[in-house]
Amino acid sequence: MASAVLPSGSLCAAAAAAAAAPPGLRLRLRLLLLLLSAAALIPTGDGQNLITEDVTVVEGEVATISCRVKNSDDSVIQLLNPNRQTIYFRDFRPLKDSRFQLVNFSNSELRVSLTNVSISDEGRYFCQLYTDPPQEIYTTITVLVPPRNLMIDIQKDTAVEGEEIEVNCTAMASKPATTIRWFKGNKELTGKSEVEEWSDMYTVTSQLMLTVGKEDDGVPVICLVDHPAVKDMQTQRYLEVQYKPQVHIQLTYPPQGLTREGDTLELTCEAIGKPQPVMVNWVRLDDDLPQHAVVSGSNLLINNLNKTDNGTYRCEASNVVGTAHSDYTLYVYDPPTTIPPPTTTTTTTTIPTIITDSRAGEDNSIRAVDHAVIGGVVAVVVFAMLCLLIILGRYFARHKGTYFTHEAKGADDAADADTAIINAEGGQNNSEEKKEYFI
Repeated sequence: MASAVLPSGSLCAAAAAAAAAPPGLRLRLRLLLLLLSAAALIPTGDGQNLITEDVTVVEGEVATISCRVKNSDDSVIQLLNPNRQTIYFRDFRPLKDSRFQLVNFSNSELRVSLTNVSISDEGRYFCQLYTDPPQEIYTTITVLVPPRNLMIDIQKDTAVEGEEIEVNCTAMASKPATTIRWFKGNKELTGKSEVEEWSDMYTVTSQLMLTVGKEDDGVPVICLVDHPAVKDMQTQRYLEVQYKPQVHIQLTYPPQGLTREGDTLELTCEAIGKPQPVMVNWVRLDDDLPQHAVVSGSNLLINNLNKTDNGTYRCEASNVVGTAHSDYTLYVYDPPTTIPPPTTTTTTTTIPTIITDSRAGEDNSIRAVDHAVIGGVVAVVVFAMLCLLIILGRYFARHKGTYFTHEAKGADDAADADTAIINAEGGQNNSEEKKEYFI
């Protein structure tokens, strides 16, 4: 290891001079003494390497600069600012800026913190290692500046549906330039941005052209900043959109919707708009309203309906934006007729009757069950009688034989045929007339 040796007397004289010097000069002499001490024994740079990293910090926060030595052999480390002024020489700080503070000092590392960083602190900082030959590397501090202010401006405070409006958002004095994103509710939109640079700072203005409808009333338009120095920075404005009325006719009576002669009809007109319509108007297309029709606010009442009331009835509503309407077509049906009870005749006819009472429905179901039971019993009896007749018929057919009568009584005792005939005829004439019944 090569080294340069200074006389010990020279070092002692320098130390004495530093002690006797005025306070303003004493600091410089002490630094010179340190340099002379370091120069008294300067090692070679064989095998030693300086290591450092670039630093990115948000304005106002703390930046940490680290100068590290790989394979250190006790060489002197110092840190210099962009103006090449010594910040730290070993563990001694010649620079009066108190924002620089020593975090760690050893033979292998010099670590320094810089608090309350500003844009003026940006630049290259140098790490030096006193070897033969000397080594030097630099680290770059980059300062991020979030937007100073975020403003959103709408061309019109109140817009009309279908109108195109201009919305502008401005992010002022940021570094680097800000990216602006637009949202309408949860839907992202695309705007057009312009960037202005002034003294290493950027101002970005984004323009959004938006065609509004009635569904946009009360919806927020959001200007969101996308910048590495800040998160969730946004501003918003709520849209106010005027639109013409939306009209709907509600049938209030009769509830079932079927209108017959003699009934009452009641219609309600519902109108919603911005601004809200003050009043509505009822008309009858192609004719005047019936004389017995009564208009009360948004309600139309027609008592004792008849067929002359048929037609289309219109409800109209208007505001400063426009006019809208809704129609209802009335058709009056004949009144319900009463069906007379059926006349009793030889032929029994069952007339189905529709009964709306729930208990009547239960009675009908019970009657239907009784009729089914009776029909089943009758069917069983008829079937049994048919079976009995079939059995009797087959019985008599099998036992059919010869039946003897007394019509020829006396012929059995005759000696010959002639005598038997004579006896039989005589017996027939003399015998009582008998009748037989065969069932």
